[in-house]
Amino acid sequence: MQPDCAQLDTFLSDEDADLYLIEADSDDANQLYLSGFDASDPFETAYAAETGETQLLVSGLEYGRAKKESRADQVYRHADFGFEYGDREERYDMYASFLSRVADVEATDLTVAVPSSFPLGSAEQLRERGVELVVDADGTIDGMRAVKTDEEIDNVQDAQRANEAAMRAAEALIDAAAVDEDGTLVSNGEPLTSERVRSEIEITLLRHGCSLDETIVACGSQAADPHDRGSGPLSAGEPIIVDIFPKSKATGYHSDMTRTFSKGGPSETIREWYDLTREALEAALAAVEPGATGADVHDAACEVYEAAGEPTLRSEPETETGFIHSTGHGVGLDVHESPSLSPSGGELEAGHVITVEPGLYDPAHGGVRIEDIVVVTEDGYENITDYPIELVVE
Repeated sequence: MQPDCAQLDTFLSDEDADLYLIEADSDDANQLYLSGFDASDPFETAYAAETGETQLLVSGLEYGRAKKESRADQVYRHADFGFEYGDREERYDMYASFLSRVADVEATDLTVAVPSSFPLGSAEQLRERGVELVVDADGTIDGMRAVKTDEEIDNVQDAQRANEAAMRAAEALIDAAAVDEDGTLVSNGEPLTSERVRSEIEITLLRHGCSLDETIVACGSQAADPHDRGSGPLSAGEPIIVDIFPKSKATGYHSDMTRTFSKGGPSETIREWYDLTREALEAALAAVEPGATGADVHDAACEVYEAAGEPTLRSEPETETGFIHSTGHGVGLDVHESPSLSPSGGELEAGHVITVEPGLYDPAHGGVRIEDIVVVTEDGYENITDYPIELVVE
């Protein structure tokens, strides 16, 4: 997939900059997106406005692989600039020479745009060598990444199918568990814990070619904190929030989905919250279309909760219970990226891939969250989540 760099060209033209430079490893989604190269050590990617070419500077260790696997028009190695294991000053002399060669301009005449995450030490060293730097504070490449190609949407869908397999594995463990006299879930004679369910999720994702650093399996009062990972034994009759956000090892693209389960009948409050959250999900989804804003979608969810008397950050900015987060976010090479479904959320476009995830939280009762992932289309949205929304697991 070759990125459409029209937005980047416009930005560089507006800033009268010769190049756009990223120095990072491929954990930086913008680096992976622009270079198409997956490497665990930092390397340099320079995009030239005049030629529309992307060029890389990598170590000798990565040179052969970068030539084969990256989408760069040209790959240089350190040795091409007479450097391999020199000192710090020589390293930055090499960086300046690389930029000069890419732009065909002397370093002292170069204007280079960099993302706000660009290393401060590298910035100071380049400036000492006469390179003028312009900071891309608005995140131009983030904006480019927000609108997905068909190939990227397929990549997210593939990750979502793995996500659903992992969610089925988690639900099956909860479903098969017995309940002891204290209300604790028991599996194979041992308490069923958040950690055990997370392990099953991770194993299932690995079998489907995905990985993840963390996932959420939070029960009872732990579920009242939207980002509590959860720990310890799970209990019957209490909400169990399972939030899974894996990354495909093959493509680097993520998916994101949340379901809330209860082993046996939950409290009346949790039942009411669940029904209300499902209604908020449907209202938010109905608001998704090109031209609507992320703020519009967030407002739709808030209106459902507020009409039922539940606090939201919109109605009560200092509340610590109720609907205490935004309604969703973009998903792609990062699990959280543009656009945002929040009070500041901008206009939605066809090709945006977003989550819609309303929820309610209170330590006295626990928490409920339901999350689907959808693609904004020319006339609305396509829900690419294929998993039932059901609270009670018997």
